[in-house]
This record gives sequence, C-alpha cells and structure tokens, in this order.
Amino acid sequence: MVSTEEFSQQLMRALRQVKGVEEAYALYGVYDIIVRTRADTMDKLKETHDKIRKLEKVRQTLTMVAHEG
Repeated sequence: MVSTEEFSQQLMRALRQVKGVEEAYALYGVYDIIVRTRADTMDKLKETHDKIRKLEKVRQTLTMVAHEG
C-alpha cells in the first residue's frame, strides 16, 4: 500500500512500469494506492519495493507478504 504526497495518474503509470508490479489501483482512505507485486525471492521483492519507494511523490509504503499455506 502506498501513501503519496499527491495522487496522480503519472505516478500510477510509473508504478505499473516497475518490474514485479502486477496491479495498481487507487484507494480512498489512509493509503492512496494498493499495489500487488510478485517475486521469486525476498531479495527480488525488496528490489521491487525499493524502486517503488524511490518514485517521486511516494511518501510511505506498507508491505504485507502473502504466501500459499
């Protein structure tokens, strides 16, 4: 989940271009965008999330890792 300084379609496009991002949707509430990523390893997941955090206007992220039980 992503909190932004200011929501924009430009940021949505940039998020969707990050390798590992599968989906991104606008939200209403505390967070502005929800992003679904996929990675084979935790290192690759960290790389993807680091790229997201470096995007202009991204203020904060919250990461939740899901796995098949």
